[in-house]
Amino acid sequence: MSKSKSPTVLTVDPAELSQVAHGEHGNPHGVLGPHPHDGAVTVRVLKPLAARVAVRWEGGEAELTHEHEGIWVGVIPLPDVPDYRVSVSYGPDEHVIDDPYRFLPTLGEVDLHLINEGRHEQLWEVLGARVHHYPGALGPVTGTSFAVWAPNARALRIKADFNSWDGREHPMRQLGTSGVWELFVPGVGSGAAYKFVILGPDGQWREKADPMAAWAEKPADTASKVFESSYEWGDDAWQTARPGRSAVAEPMSIYEMHLGSWKKHPDGRYWSWAELADELPAYLADLGFTHVELMPVMQHPFGGSWGYHVTSYFAPDSRFGDPDGFRLLVDRLHQAGIGVILDWVPGHFATDEWALARFDGTPLYEDPNPQRGWHAEWGSHIFNFGRREVRNYLYANAVYWLEEFHADGLRVDGVASMLYLDYARKDGEWTPNVHGGRENLEAVQFLQEMNATVYKRVPGVTTIAEESTSWPGVTQPTSADGLGFGFKWNMGWMHDTLDYLAHEPVHRAYHHGEMTFSLVYAFSENFVLPISHDEVVHGKGSLLRKMPGDRWQQLANLRAYLGFMWAHPGKQLLFMGCELGQESEWAESRELDWWLLDHPEHRGVSSLVRDLNAAYVGSPAVWERDHDPAGFQWIDANDAGRNIFTFIRRGTGESPDVVCVSNFAAVPHDDYRIGLPAAGEWEEILNTDAESYAGSGVGNLGSVTAVDGEWSGQPAHATIVVPPLATVWFRLRR
Repeated sequence: MSKSKSPTVLTVDPAELSQVAHGEHGNPHGVLGPHPHDGAVTVRVLKPLAARVAVRWEGGEAELTHEHEGIWVGVIPLPDVPDYRVSVSYGPDEHVIDDPYRFLPTLGEVDLHLINEGRHEQLWEVLGARVHHYPGALGPVTGTSFAVWAPNARALRIKADFNSWDGREHPMRQLGTSGVWELFVPGVGSGAAYKFVILGPDGQWREKADPMAAWAEKPADTASKVFESSYEWGDDAWQTARPGRSAVAEPMSIYEMHLGSWKKHPDGRYWSWAELADELPAYLADLGFTHVELMPVMQHPFGGSWGYHVTSYFAPDSRFGDPDGFRLLVDRLHQAGIGVILDWVPGHFATDEWALARFDGTPLYEDPNPQRGWHAEWGSHIFNFGRREVRNYLYANAVYWLEEFHADGLRVDGVASMLYLDYARKDGEWTPNVHGGRENLEAVQFLQEMNATVYKRVPGVTTIAEESTSWPGVTQPTSADGLGFGFKWNMGWMHDTLDYLAHEPVHRAYHHGEMTFSLVYAFSENFVLPISHDEVVHGKGSLLRKMPGDRWQQLANLRAYLGFMWAHPGKQLLFMGCELGQESEWAESRELDWWLLDHPEHRGVSSLVRDLNAAYVGSPAVWERDHDPAGFQWIDANDAGRNIFTFIRRGTGESPDVVCVSNFAAVPHDDYRIGLPAAGEWEEILNTDAESYAGSGVGNLGSVTAVDGEWSGQPAHATIVVPPLATVWFRLRR
């Protein structure tokens, strides 16, 4: 009678074992983990420092023997792979763990195909670190799938707090020819810190943060962190209404802010997401702003970059807390009726060696041509817009912030730098495109792809271009060969009007056209009028300090300018602190000068902004036809001798017209005759010289009466008092 043979180990070439042990094998799952054969299962485990290793399953256990440089091997005498665990002893203590190499890939063939085609619109759901929960015979399994695109890498490991920062225990596998490397690590959950260790084609190992990380360590630490959201949103009403909105035909008064310097703790620490959520929505709602624009909240290592040199595009800034804290802030803003716009920086990225730069040992995310891949002015890398996987990374990131964090819009930074090959470059430092031109055709393709994808996937949101040139069709749809943005910053209006205001009133007559020129092109695009952070920093002085004259005149100029700005065609954006009449220019190292509100003249500026927003939102004529030339008409654009500008904002349907009168002279004008579009009583709904704003109180006692009789091309007229350095709004009473 013959004895049955005990199962034997499935052999592996020692050279291949050495590759696995040294972390240089492209498919460690082909060696490690369970491998059925001949009615049994050979199991290999990589535990370099272990003294004893065994595998256990329901009803059995098998001792493993050390085979080669930390690789242990043994046999489970079963025909199929059971649900098993690994017992590891490094001394007297035993540790029972699960085996990462017994799990199937967490990405499917369709995902890999879409990644390689550059068309995976939800990239964050397959790459990065994602927590999974599985049932099992020995109990439920919770773990994290790590996946990263590194097509030129020879090998990858995960170095993390869960392996004592020893990446040898967790080599990753390459999924076919996709360039994606993956490993599911059981027992790892939210909060775990990790890095990828990448063997490049040059034979050098590099430690890298995860490009798709949902969370990151606080700077100066550089590891990525696993995060599983448990947030329950409370903004259902906002999200339900959003797809039916059209930003261009709705009021949009934007408060731009840097979260880290709006308010600080006495010791200089940032407020947390939760602290901001408790105070910011109420502050903005009280002032009547419809939207807030947050300077970049994506993870960045250097605070002095204000967030514009990003290292982790999918991770909210950990200085404020975890990603669910940011969800809380957005949620509270929505519940207060305030839309959220995020600054987004797809034009360039930080040079830190532990981040995206030469990610797999080659110029992967950056353009390899230094004439296209290096931004000398900003000292940063430029994305390779000609590579479809890189374009996919960026537009999926745009969708991510809109879908996962419910953001309502993206303000895209530095669009002009993306559009032109010769941007900030001298002759000889750039090469023309295939047509001999200076346009960056690949960047144009990316911007069109991004906008088309965003508007398709997330109806009701908007994108805003910071674009300072005369590039045509920035806000035209992509179907008409435009770039597809919802809005464009009107940098020309900003520069011209601030130049005008810098002159003493007595000299302004010679610069009158600087205030009217914007109406030549005001309807060629959908514009936002920006008084942004860039205008109140780096020696430019605060908005208040740009104004000439004594203290009273500076404040009066500021109030008059805000009144003119709010009435001008286009949505308006005001940087934080301007609503206080901030004296000093902005610096990210300190909070705003909130003590200024102890002074009535600065409380007056704040009160004016509140009343401006109320008058603006309550007067559809001022905003519902911002994109339509029929929504604006000059009454008198040429009254340079008196520094006066008068115009009409016309609404649709039943919306009464609004007339704006701005006087940038330091003297009042009594008995000023003005043409009006209709006879009747015109309410003075706003006067920036009101005593409640610390003005001189010159005005029209609440209203004026217009009578029939043509004046300045209008069918009616009235005689009004125009206050000094002031803007007055009139609205026809019906």
